[in-house]
Amino acid sequence: MEQRTFSRLGRTVGVVGLGAWQLGADWGTVTEDDATAILAAAVDNGVTFLDTADVYGDGRSEQLIGRFLRSRPDAGLTVATKMGRRVEQRPEAYTMAHFREWTDRSRANLGMDTLDLVQLHCPPTAVFADDAVFDALDTLVAEGAIGAYGVSVETCDQALTAIARPGVASVQIILNALRHKPLERVLPAAAAAGVGIIARVPLASGLLSGRYDEHTTFSPDDHRNFNRHGEAFDVGETFSGVDFELGLSAVRRLAPLAGQGRSMAQFALRWVLDQPGVTVVIPGARTTEQARRNVEAAALPPLSAEQLSGVRDVYDELIRPQVHDRW
Repeated sequence: MEQRTFSRLGRTVGVVGLGAWQLGADWGTVTEDDATAILAAAVDNGVTFLDTADVYGDGRSEQLIGRFLRSRPDAGLTVATKMGRRVEQRPEAYTMAHFREWTDRSRANLGMDTLDLVQLHCPPTAVFADDAVFDALDTLVAEGAIGAYGVSVETCDQALTAIARPGVASVQIILNALRHKPLERVLPAAAAAGVGIIARVPLASGLLSGRYDEHTTFSPDDHRNFNRHGEAFDVGETFSGVDFELGLSAVRRLAPLAGQGRSMAQFALRWVLDQPGVTVVIPGARTTEQARRNVEAAALPPLSAEQLSGVRDVYDELIRPQVHDRW
């Protein structure tokens, strides 16, 4: 697999990682055996970057990864987790005391003395401008509790504020064929600063897999059911904030662009990988087959100018009016 470097993290990772939200909760049931098999399928096929969070299943995702790490001590994995969503989302909750509490919990869950990368988990906008927050994160690095820190963001403005911080190693942001705004300023700014870009929601919650239609239903414990309109958290995390029916129309127009020899999901992942400045893309997987197929996207040739132009046209005509100015 192609390797790309997090300059400020000092680590090189495979360009396709694994997002582990689904191993914790909010995507329907994933058993412990299935979660372990998914992790093994991803790593055995070249994945070296795992992304989780302390709130995914109230720590379940971290704990499952921790057990997997103990079974593969020489796998050379980089694990990124997130913190900050275990409390009411107020800027004053982002304190040194809470950071110690949260990182200690994640260290125990993952079985790691030093966490590779800890990301603030889509905090309130005011947090990004608070010097005390980043001083506290610098302290955790100096003490050895964390190796480096980054931020997971909802908006491009938040990303740009974070990129200007000299200690920020990475920015995690939604980027996919239905969410283009980060291409304008965020990716160039990150590349210029040496900040890694972790592209999340690359398949728009599965919408870009091409497997759904107007009759598709999701289980009650799946955010694609209960967060369609932002009832539980930012609506941008579900189908990238795109209306489901509109998204289906866009995917039907995108599908012919995929061509032969690649699935719609692989086409969508390849589109992300072809964007300058992306360090790693983190699709989730609920089966071992999905994990393997996601990895295969890294070996596919880059998209042609015609394919890239086609994606841009679909975005501009259908999606841009609904989402571009929201995040």
